[in-house]
Amino acid sequence: MGRYTPAELRASLGAGLLSFPVTHTRADLTFDETGYREHIQHLGSFEVAGLFAAGGTGEFFSLTHDEVSTVLRATVDEVKGQVPVMGAAGYGTSQAVAMAQQAEADGADGVLLLPPYLTELPRQGLYEHVARVCEATSLGVIAYHRANARYDADSIVRLAERYPNFIGFKDGVCDIDLLTTLRARLGDRLLFVGGLPTAETYALPYLELGVTTYSSAIFNFAPRWAIEFYQAVRAHDRDEVLARLRDFVVPYIAIRDREAGYGVSIVKAGLSAAGRPAGPVRPPLVDLGEEELAELTDLVKTVVP
Repeated sequence: MGRYTPAELRASLGAGLLSFPVTHTRADLTFDETGYREHIQHLGSFEVAGLFAAGGTGEFFSLTHDEVSTVLRATVDEVKGQVPVMGAAGYGTSQAVAMAQQAEADGADGVLLLPPYLTELPRQGLYEHVARVCEATSLGVIAYHRANARYDADSIVRLAERYPNFIGFKDGVCDIDLLTTLRARLGDRLLFVGGLPTAETYALPYLELGVTTYSSAIFNFAPRWAIEFYQAVRAHDRDEVLARLRDFVVPYIAIRDREAGYGVSIVKAGLSAAGRPAGPVRPPLVDLGEEELAELTDLVKTVVP
């Protein structure tokens, strides 16, 4: 049982910026728990509304199930109840159920349900996937709308009506019609999370749709900048947001878009650029090239003291 009721967790996560920490690795690609714990301690000196352990930025797809559990336990231990900690579940439904239950046992306050593995998915199958996870845990569950997990409005509404612990919808597709429909039909029943790569890019227009928060990967290496950007978004300070997009985010995503998978790789590279290395990414991802890292380092120096 988490420290928050589903309704409390929904409200808490929606009140601020969300952190998705990278998962630290050694040169041999094993989990660097000491480095990861130090990173969580560092991030803890900045105010966020929740931490998502071993999520997409944390290379969930490259971790073993045991490693997902280890990363989550380390996060819970370091956070010490100061903010909500979300665990991760995914792959097939049976695996997702087991991972959600393990996350609850490991002390998580909620679960981010990532897309199932590989196959094309019918609407009813996706509904059952989320339903079985919600039935298997008392924790609040957020579904990640991305890749092959393309949910339809009717399924999300049915889940929200049936399961009180279904608390959120993370959009990684940029389906404006769907978001508008869900907001119109559900109001504030669900937490809507911006989950596109480099979510800052879309934060201001998404706020108009009722998406009050988003997953900030940039927070890993430029936490103060990320919080200031979020504050500008929530204040509807369009000039400040556009200036920060122009000066940092736009050139950042230009580097990110040079190779598939760089959405995660560039975050670890950003930590190296900021003097807080987190080790290499695991295959099938690849690290930035030397010239790209040098270009990113020059850019990061403009936002990290």
